[in-house]
Amino acid sequence: MKKILLVTGGSRGIGAATARLAAARGYAVCIGYLRNEAAAAAVVAEISAAGGKAIAVAGDVGSETGVVRLFERVDAALGPVTALVNNVGILETQARVEQMDAARLLRVFGSFLCAREAVRRMSTRRGGCGGAIVNVSSAASRLGSPGEYVDYAAAKGAIDTFTIGLAKEVAAEGIRVNAVRPGVIHTEIHASGGEPNRVERVKKLVPMQRGGRAEEVASAILWLLSEDASYTTGALLDVSGGR
Repeated sequence: MKKILLVTGGSRGIGAATARLAAARGYAVCIGYLRNEAAAAAVVAEISAAGGKAIAVAGDVGSETGVVRLFERVDAALGPVTALVNNVGILETQARVEQMDAARLLRVFGSFLCAREAVRRMSTRRGGCGGAIVNVSSAASRLGSPGEYVDYAAAKGAIDTFTIGLAKEVAAEGIRVNAVRPGVIHTEIHASGGEPNRVERVKKLVPMQRGGRAEEVASAILWLLSEDASYTTGALLDVSGGR
């Protein structure tokens, strides 16, 4: 079966690392992105130069119309997805809960529309051939991120619960659903929160005494997508240096 992967938020960080590794392992990859067309195009060019197949498609995963259009474009260019990495994560500026407005909460919580569209294509009940979904959660779902990102942590807690529920819902339809929970990882997301050097500040709290690399998380994601994890579903895999 042809392996076709959609990675949302694939233009940078963990998403880009996942796209590169998946392409090296034989997936045709769609890199979903919101605004940074140049970064997405650079990842596509890198994959193509290494002999892989990749496209980049813009789409707002918080919009039902945007998600449907994203999947339709993947259908047309590559075929129906057999793997989805729900990687999009929005980190707002560090703040206490009392300072957060409703618009911020809506941006952070987003939606589960990508999983819906993937299930519609993968489910054997609907004529699909099965597949795998990996949601990118965070160790913040266990830690709460007080004083910084309680909304982000809460959104990731929702992802954890969603992963478990959806895994049970579609287990008999050929679809496995798992999540990875990265700890502090060296990516650009910390700059979005207003503290580019956050990893250096908090790494002393990590038993391994260092921040992780995006490639280390990508390796865990690819394992969960692979047949090596064929009896694994509903799992929450911590990639957090022991924290």
